[in-house]
Parts: sequence; C-alpha cells; structure tokens
Amino acid sequence: MNRWKSLRFRVGGIVAVAAVALTVAACGSSSGSSSSASSAATPVSSSNPYAAGSNVSNTSSAPSSSAVAISTAKGPDGTYLTGTSGKALYLWVADSRNKSVCSGACAQAWPPVTVKSMPTASGGAVSSDLGTISRSNGTKQVTYQGHPLYYYVGDTHSGTITGQGSNGFGAKWWLVTPKGMAITTG
Repeated sequence: MNRWKSLRFRVGGIVAVAAVALTVAACGSSSGSSSSASSAATPVSSSNPYAAGSNVSNTSSAPSSSAVAISTAKGPDGTYLTGTSGKALYLWVADSRNKSVCSGACAQAWPPVTVKSMPTASGGAVSSDLGTISRSNGTKQVTYQGHPLYYYVGDTHSGTITGQGSNGFGAKWWLVTPKGMAITTG
C-alpha cells in the first residue's frame, strides 16, 4: 500500500511540473525573434508608436514619502537596481518606453513594482530617472528611465538574481544598471 502512495505522489509531482511548464510555454511568443548583445550593458530602446503615451507620470513635485525606495546592489555582472528589501529589479525587453505589456500570468511571475506615491532613490539610483506609469488596473508602476520595473518571484531575498537572462513569456528579462541600461550577461 505504501508503494502505491509513493508512486501516486511521484506521478502527481510530475504532472504538476508538466502543467507549470506548459503554462509558461503557452504564454511565450513564437515570433522567433531573438536579441544578442555585444556588451554587458546595453541600452534598450523601442520604435513603438505608443512609447510616449499619455499614461506617463514623471514629475519631481510628487511626494517622496513612498514606501518604495529604489537603490542599488553589486553582483557578479555589475551594479544593478534593487527595490523593497534589497530585491533585484528587472526590465522586460517586450515592454516599450513607459508602457508595460506584462499582465496576467506574466505579472504573477514578474510582479510589477507598484507605488501609491513617487518612489525615492538611494545608493547609486538617480531620483530624476524615476517615474511611474498607470497599469490597466489603475495601479502605478515604477519606471526607471522609462523602463517599467519588475521583481521576480524566484528571487526570495536580497542578492538573489535568478531571473537574470530568463526568456519567460517570450522575451528576455535583464537586471537594470543605475544608468538605465540592461545588464545582458549572466
């Protein structure tokens, strides 16, 4: 009887892993596009006509008493931006300037950095590079030099950068330098 319970447990685990893999694969893009980088930090730009959308807020007159402070940490590939509790912040290559296209399952795996008021900058982060955009649900997402910022659920504590270079949901996820560039190594 114990043998059957063990077998049933193993099969259930395999089915769960397969379901997660299929869900992630289904959310990805099949456009076949890829990007390559010739340096460790690459500027990310877009020719999207919606890049200068009216949903952008980047005013320095916004209150700075936000619970979110954008700071920096040093890792094996250089200095990168961090948010709450020192967790790494990422940009997604599929986004365009001041426009997030990560929602649903994507936003569950890569939670947007959201605020109720303007975030603050510390460490090597520059406050004039911070801004916010309005998401479809009305929340304000933090941007850095126009790049919408995200956490990764796999990063459980400060210093963890397991999302670096991921191709989840059809495009690359990269750490962000204090100069607003993607760290494309690692």
